[in-house]
Amino acid sequence: MRYAPHFSRDPEAVIADLESYALLLEKWQRIQNLVSRETLADMWRRHFADSLQVLKLLTESDRTILDLGSGGGFPALPLAIASKGRDRRFILVEPTSRKASFLRTVARNLGLDVRVEARRTEDIDSRETGRVDVITSRALASLPQLCALAAPFFGPETRAIFHKGREHVEELVESGALWQHDVVLVKSDTDDSGVLVELKNLRSKQVRS
Repeated sequence: MRYAPHFSRDPEAVIADLESYALLLEKWQRIQNLVSRETLADMWRRHFADSLQVLKLLTESDRTILDLGSGGGFPALPLAIASKGRDRRFILVEPTSRKASFLRTVARNLGLDVRVEARRTEDIDSRETGRVDVITSRALASLPQLCALAAPFFGPETRAIFHKGREHVEELVESGALWQHDVVLVKSDTDDSGVLVELKNLRSKQVRS
Protein backbone atom coordinates (compact mmCIF):
# COMPACT_ATOMS: atom_id res chain seq x y z
CA MET A 1 0.00 0.00 0.00
CA ARG A 2 1.42 3.39 -1.01
CA TYR A 3 0.74 5.00 2.38
CA ALA A 4 2.45 2.26 4.42
CA PRO A 5 5.52 4.47 5.16
CA HIS A 6 3.18 6.71 7.16
CA PHE A 7 1.67 3.88 9.22
CA SER A 8 2.49 3.64 12.91
CA ARG A 9 2.70 -0.17 12.80
CA ASP A 10 2.98 -3.18 10.52
CA PRO A 11 0.99 -2.63 7.30
CA GLU A 12 -0.62 -6.07 7.58
CA ALA A 13 -2.10 -5.10 10.97
CA VAL A 14 -3.42 -1.85 9.52
CA ILE A 15 -4.99 -3.65 6.55
CA ALA A 16 -6.58 -6.22 8.89
CA ASP A 17 -8.21 -3.40 10.87
CA LEU A 18 -9.38 -1.70 7.69
CA GLU A 19 -10.94 -4.98 6.58
CA SER A 20 -12.76 -5.26 9.92
CA TYR A 21 -13.95 -1.69 9.49
CA ALA A 22 -15.19 -2.49 5.98
CA LEU A 23 -17.20 -5.46 7.25
CA LEU A 24 -18.82 -3.34 9.95
CA LEU A 25 -19.63 -0.60 7.45
CA GLU A 26 -21.26 -3.07 5.06
CA LYS A 27 -23.32 -4.52 7.92
CA TRP A 28 -24.50 -1.15 9.24
CA GLN A 29 -25.09 0.21 5.73
CA ARG A 30 -28.15 -2.06 5.50
CA ILE A 31 -29.95 -0.03 8.18
CA GLN A 32 -28.21 3.35 7.99
CA ASN A 33 -26.99 5.14 4.89
CA LEU A 34 -23.36 5.71 5.90
CA VAL A 35 -21.86 6.17 2.43
CA SER A 36 -23.21 6.48 -1.07
CA ARG A 37 -24.38 3.01 -2.16
CA GLU A 38 -22.72 3.23 -5.57
CA THR A 39 -19.30 3.63 -3.91
CA LEU A 40 -19.44 0.41 -1.88
CA ALA A 41 -18.01 -1.72 -4.69
CA ASP A 42 -14.97 0.59 -4.84
CA MET A 43 -14.66 1.17 -1.10
CA TRP A 44 -10.88 0.79 -0.87
CA ARG A 45 -10.15 3.52 -3.39
CA ARG A 46 -13.15 5.82 -2.92
CA HIS A 47 -13.07 5.80 0.87
CA PHE A 48 -9.99 4.18 2.41
CA ALA A 49 -7.29 5.42 0.03
CA ASP A 50 -9.03 8.79 -0.26
CA SER A 51 -8.85 9.13 3.52
CA LEU A 52 -5.34 7.75 4.01
CA GLN A 53 -3.81 10.26 1.58
CA VAL A 54 -4.17 12.84 4.38
CA LEU A 55 -1.36 10.98 6.20
CA LYS A 56 1.23 12.56 3.93
CA LEU A 57 0.25 16.00 5.27
CA LEU A 58 0.40 15.06 8.96
CA THR A 59 3.47 15.53 11.14
CA GLU A 60 4.71 13.85 14.31
CA SER A 61 3.58 16.88 16.33
CA ASP A 62 -0.05 16.54 15.17
CA ARG A 63 -1.57 15.05 18.33
CA THR A 64 -5.25 16.07 18.24
CA ILE A 65 -7.33 15.80 15.08
CA LEU A 66 -10.89 17.12 14.95
CA ASP A 67 -13.10 15.68 12.22
CA LEU A 68 -16.27 17.58 11.32
CA GLY A 69 -19.34 15.77 9.99
CA SER A 70 -17.76 12.33 10.27
CA GLY A 71 -20.68 10.38 8.77
CA GLY A 72 -19.37 6.88 8.02
CA GLY A 73 -16.00 7.79 9.50
CA PHE A 74 -14.05 9.24 6.58
CA PRO A 75 -11.35 10.41 6.68
CA ALA A 76 -10.95 10.14 10.47
CA LEU A 77 -11.32 6.40 11.15
CA PRO A 78 -8.82 5.21 8.51
CA LEU A 79 -6.41 7.84 9.84
CA ALA A 80 -6.98 6.61 13.40
CA ILE A 81 -6.38 3.02 12.28
CA ALA A 82 -3.15 4.00 10.53
CA SER A 83 -2.07 6.01 13.61
CA LYS A 84 -2.93 3.35 16.21
CA GLY A 85 -0.27 3.19 18.92
CA ARG A 86 0.96 6.70 18.17
CA ASP A 87 0.33 9.61 20.55
CA ARG A 88 -2.53 10.91 18.46
CA ARG A 89 -6.22 11.24 19.36
CA PHE A 90 -9.25 11.86 17.20
CA ILE A 91 -12.45 13.74 18.00
CA LEU A 92 -15.26 12.88 15.58
CA VAL A 93 -18.27 15.20 15.36
CA GLU A 94 -21.41 13.52 14.03
CA PRO A 95 -24.87 14.73 15.14
CA THR A 96 -26.88 11.82 13.68
CA SER A 97 -27.29 9.37 16.55
CA ARG A 98 -27.18 6.15 14.48
CA LYS A 99 -24.05 7.26 12.67
CA ALA A 100 -22.47 8.26 15.98
CA SER A 101 -23.30 4.79 17.33
CA PHE A 102 -21.60 3.22 14.32
CA LEU A 103 -18.47 5.33 14.83
CA ARG A 104 -18.32 4.33 18.51
CA THR A 105 -18.75 0.66 17.59
CA VAL A 106 -15.83 0.75 15.14
CA ALA A 107 -13.63 2.63 17.61
CA ARG A 108 -14.45 0.21 20.43
CA ASN A 109 -13.99 -2.95 18.33
CA LEU A 110 -10.66 -1.80 16.92
CA GLY A 111 -9.31 -0.17 20.10
CA LEU A 112 -8.91 3.29 18.55
CA ASP A 113 -8.13 6.51 20.42
CA VAL A 114 -11.36 8.11 19.27
CA ARG A 115 -13.97 10.25 20.98
CA VAL A 116 -17.32 10.70 19.26
CA GLU A 117 -19.36 13.85 19.84
CA ALA A 118 -22.99 13.25 18.82
CA ARG A 119 -23.66 16.98 18.49
CA ARG A 120 -23.59 19.69 15.90
CA THR A 121 -20.23 21.38 15.51
CA GLU A 122 -21.80 24.72 16.42
CA ASP A 123 -22.82 23.31 19.82
CA ILE A 124 -19.29 22.33 20.86
CA ASP A 125 -17.19 24.79 22.85
CA SER A 126 -13.53 24.88 21.85
CA ARG A 127 -12.63 24.55 25.54
CA GLU A 128 -14.05 21.02 25.39
CA THR A 129 -11.61 19.90 22.72
CA GLY A 130 -8.46 21.54 24.02
CA ARG A 131 -5.75 22.38 21.54
CA VAL A 132 -6.56 21.11 18.04
CA ASP A 133 -3.67 20.55 15.64
CA VAL A 134 -5.57 19.51 12.52
CA ILE A 135 -9.22 19.84 11.46
CA THR A 136 -10.47 17.49 8.75
CA SER A 137 -13.71 17.17 6.83
CA ARG A 138 -14.91 15.34 3.76
CA ALA A 139 -18.14 15.89 1.81
CA LEU A 140 -19.76 18.03 4.51
CA ALA A 141 -20.20 21.59 3.26
CA SER A 142 -18.83 24.32 0.99
CA LEU A 143 -15.46 25.81 1.83
CA PRO A 144 -16.89 29.08 3.25
CA GLN A 145 -19.17 27.04 5.52
CA LEU A 146 -16.30 24.80 6.59
CA CYS A 147 -14.23 27.86 7.49
CA ALA A 148 -17.08 29.13 9.67
CA LEU A 149 -17.36 25.76 11.43
CA ALA A 150 -13.61 25.35 11.91
CA ALA A 151 -12.69 28.88 12.95
CA PRO A 152 -13.63 28.57 16.67
CA PHE A 153 -11.19 25.67 17.05
CA PHE A 154 -8.26 27.37 15.33
CA GLY A 155 -5.16 28.17 17.33
CA PRO A 156 -1.95 29.80 16.05
CA GLU A 157 -0.60 26.47 14.73
CA THR A 158 -3.85 24.78 13.73
CA ARG A 159 -4.30 23.58 10.14
CA ALA A 160 -7.38 22.45 8.29
CA ILE A 161 -7.26 19.75 5.62
CA PHE A 162 -10.44 19.52 3.56
CA HIS A 163 -11.23 17.16 0.69
CA LYS A 164 -12.60 19.07 -2.28
CA GLY A 165 -13.58 18.14 -5.83
CA ARG A 166 -13.72 20.09 -9.07
CA GLU A 167 -15.61 22.92 -7.33
CA HIS A 168 -12.58 23.91 -5.23
CA VAL A 169 -11.52 26.87 -7.40
CA GLU A 170 -14.92 28.54 -7.19
CA GLU A 171 -15.21 27.81 -3.48
CA LEU A 172 -11.77 29.30 -2.78
CA VAL A 173 -12.91 32.55 -4.40
CA GLU A 174 -16.09 32.58 -2.31
CA SER A 175 -14.16 31.74 0.83
CA GLY A 176 -11.57 34.41 0.15
CA ALA A 177 -14.25 37.09 0.20
CA LEU A 178 -15.15 36.21 3.77
CA TRP A 179 -12.07 34.61 5.26
CA GLN A 180 -8.38 35.30 5.33
CA HIS A 181 -6.23 32.19 5.15
CA ASP A 182 -3.03 30.79 3.76
CA VAL A 183 -3.84 28.06 1.25
CA VAL A 184 -1.89 25.09 -0.07
CA LEU A 185 -3.52 22.85 -2.67
CA VAL A 186 -2.39 19.24 -2.90
CA LYS A 187 -3.60 17.20 -5.87
CA SER A 188 -5.80 14.30 -4.84
CA ASP A 189 -4.43 10.79 -5.35
CA THR A 190 -7.91 9.38 -5.95
CA ASP A 191 -9.82 12.10 -7.82
CA ASP A 192 -8.38 13.59 -11.01
CA SER A 193 -10.27 16.85 -10.46
CA GLY A 194 -9.97 16.90 -6.67
CA VAL A 195 -7.56 18.39 -4.16
CA LEU A 196 -6.75 18.47 -0.49
CA VAL A 197 -7.16 22.08 0.61
CA GLU A 198 -4.78 22.87 3.47
CA LEU A 199 -5.57 26.08 5.34
CA LYS A 200 -3.48 27.95 7.89
CA ASN A 201 -3.90 31.25 9.74
CA LEU A 202 -7.68 31.25 9.34
CA ARG A 203 -9.47 34.39 10.45
CA SER A 204 -12.62 36.26 9.50
CA LYS A 205 -12.54 39.35 7.30
CA GLN A 206 -15.78 40.60 8.78
CA VAL A 207 -15.38 43.74 10.86
CA ARG A 208 -16.89 43.42 14.29
CA SER A 209 -18.63 46.46 15.68
